[in-house]
Amino acid sequence: MTRANEFRTTACRHAQRAMLAAGLVTALGGFTALETLFAPKAELWPRWQAFDANATTRIDHAAWERFLNTYVAPGPDGVNRVAYGRVTDADKQALHDYLDQLRLIAIQRFNRDEQRAYWINLYNALTVMVILDHRPVASIVDIDISPGLLTRGPWDRKLIEIAGEPVSLNDVEHRILRPIWRDPRLHYAVNCASIGCPNLLPTAFTGANGEALLDAAARAYVNHRRGARIERGRLTVSKIYAWFADDFGGGDEAVIRHLKRYAEPPLKQALEGRVAIDDYEYDWVLNDASS
Repeated sequence: MTRANEFRTTACRHAQRAMLAAGLVTALGGFTALETLFAPKAELWPRWQAFDANATTRIDHAAWERFLNTYVAPGPDGVNRVAYGRVTDADKQALHDYLDQLRLIAIQRFNRDEQRAYWINLYNALTVMVILDHRPVASIVDIDISPGLLTRGPWDRKLIEIAGEPVSLNDVEHRILRPIWRDPRLHYAVNCASIGCPNLLPTAFTGANGEALLDAAARAYVNHRRGARIERGRLTVSKIYAWFADDFGGGDEAVIRHLKRYAEPPLKQALEGRVAIDDYEYDWVLNDASS
């Protein structure tokens, strides 16, 4: 990632030289600054703005719930992992059928809560399907199916048609979810099949449970060491907070305020008085139960 884009090494080096020459590499430094510069922006796709505030119809996510209950479990390190290698042909077909079901839904006829759950579940189910279709892989960035010279991973590939529109993972996250809801907690909901990513939850999002799940996901990630930690006096946080800093208020102080909102003791106490982040990390290893 960006949860959406990882750059080819040679392109990174050329771009980094240009940034250095222009004085654009800030305190983030090195490739983190470069990744932040090229991180996908939240740019609204107007096609998906329509909704019905008075709608009461619920979308059935039971098939996705069954898949998650069967194949997602926490590891001893607190990272939820997916047993990709145990998925049966029947359950893979059931996942395909679920995506077909989502593809046929007239999503503009639903209220905002149902829509948010729909797009989150669509993103996560599509990501799992991509892994299943291309395994064995060590990392999702190795699934090099996106168009374009400077892209890697599956994020720009049109993977499904919704209401006749070809849609990619990038479209769902950066052109629909982020610009419509403008909620930083969404970064804790969509999962990019990596250890460094917030957990793929073992339950499906729905219109009814969305708020509670978003809060729970935020607390879980912030308080896990891959979200934020202080060691030997240095604050290290996930690169998500650099790639999408604007979503968290922009700049170190805003990110720290966001972290404090969800942090539990002793992390919250350790964050008091801090105004700067010392380092960023992200682990692209696949969130596979066998790893």
